[in-house]
Amino acid sequence: MIVSISLATFITALDNTVVNVALPVMQRQLHLSTNDLEWIASSYILSFASLMLAGGKLTDRFGRRRIFMIGLVVFGTSSLLAGLAPNAGVLIATRAVQGVGGAMILPATLAILASDATSRVRVLGAGMATASAACALALGPLVGGAIAEYLHWSWIFFVNVPVVAVTLLIAVTGLPKAPPSNPDGPMDVPGLVLSGLTLSALTWALIEGSVLGWGSQPILFALGAACVCGAAFVYGEFHTADPLIDVSLFRNRLFTGATVAQFLWGLGINGVFFFTSLFLQNIMGYSPTEAGAAFIPLAVVLALVVPFVSRVVAFLGTDLTVAVGLVMVAIGLLWVSTVGSSGVYLDMLPALILIGVGSALSIPLTAAALGVVPEVSAGMASAVLTAAKEIAGVFGIVLTGAVLQMRQTSLLEQGASTSDAFVGGYERGLQVGALLTLVGAVVALVTMRHVPKHLRTVSDSSGRHRRLLDDVELRTGQAMQSHPLVLVSAAGSTSEIYQSEEGD
Repeated sequence: MIVSISLATFITALDNTVVNVALPVMQRQLHLSTNDLEWIASSYILSFASLMLAGGKLTDRFGRRRIFMIGLVVFGTSSLLAGLAPNAGVLIATRAVQGVGGAMILPATLAILASDATSRVRVLGAGMATASAACALALGPLVGGAIAEYLHWSWIFFVNVPVVAVTLLIAVTGLPKAPPSNPDGPMDVPGLVLSGLTLSALTWALIEGSVLGWGSQPILFALGAACVCGAAFVYGEFHTADPLIDVSLFRNRLFTGATVAQFLWGLGINGVFFFTSLFLQNIMGYSPTEAGAAFIPLAVVLALVVPFVSRVVAFLGTDLTVAVGLVMVAIGLLWVSTVGSSGVYLDMLPALILIGVGSALSIPLTAAALGVVPEVSAGMASAVLTAAKEIAGVFGIVLTGAVLQMRQTSLLEQGASTSDAFVGGYERGLQVGALLTLVGAVVALVTMRHVPKHLRTVSDSSGRHRRLLDDVELRTGQAMQSHPLVLVSAAGSTSEIYQSEEGD
């Protein structure tokens, strides 16, 4: 059970990081535009985020083991087809199907851990899954760069196939055949369709706006469709018996604030991974392997700081800890934006380290948000936070890309060279990301000023026993469905709580 869950977590997390560094190689070999690159990176996350909540419903209705294995087949098959893709259209489509597989796999892994594992195995499984995701975060850019440089970019996708085959074999023999938890449960199909249309239309408008013109009829139509579908989705969720999202959760100020702050952090941070890999290779002349290795310090620092976050929360409180972390991320983004085409990696390294430390300090957002919702709503709250992070992953790329291309076009019209125009757009995109992250810091500071005492630190001696075990399960559930940066966060806090319980 643990091995299959860890492998599944590893490959789905790896696909969030392994592709970015290989994008310049794909661009040259497939003759892709910057818009194509954005679609290749965001199509996976877009379908993953759009279908995550539906994946959880399917798990309840048809059984966690069955959905887990179907998701693996979908993910593995689409990975094979992505590696064989002859052009941008096929690659984008297969990446989107990969996201469908991931949206089935991760909710099923959470359900398996929650329902089919003992308490000790559940904690061990969560630790192994977070360790797998941490490895994917640290190794993804390096592995992607090495494959693109020494083999062929298609092997980034081919490598998933044997891993999926092994995971399937282990799942067939090792996962229990449990009946579905809610075989007659309804599915909010209108909500699913409307949310997917909203996200897709908005993503398309942001990516294609700089090419077609922001005032062009197709872009205005797409933005209008996104607004109409979004409004219809919200209205429907208020009037549906079994909605995809329980909108009443947002009546809680702390939950809303934590969700918004987390979303704004995602908008800022995702531009770093995507466009900095292009900057390192196309402007600074790095090889794919060197560009991938450039991100390792950020991941290492993040993992090293995580075990100490609870002590910082105990000293500063959740609001100040998160706000300081988000300010550090914003400063790091601004710092990276000043490196320029004449800079060297050592000019950028302190900024990447600062971003890693700041991201680690923002981790208490998740625990604080989940800790203020009723136990009956814990699963829904976890899914909402996860979906918000994944959607931020999509818009972090496309929003930064839109800003970059607008600035780039303006500089080209003023006579700048292609490389100087790209650098100018890249810098402006990071500056906008920093501004959004600073807004997230203010939101966290204002909305989280009165976090309940039992949430101020996981090592607090008060409020143990069942409450702490609930927190373990909630944080595990949240981490198991999150972006790799957040997955790392569960390792320290989960083990610390488990030791506390053992001590009782």
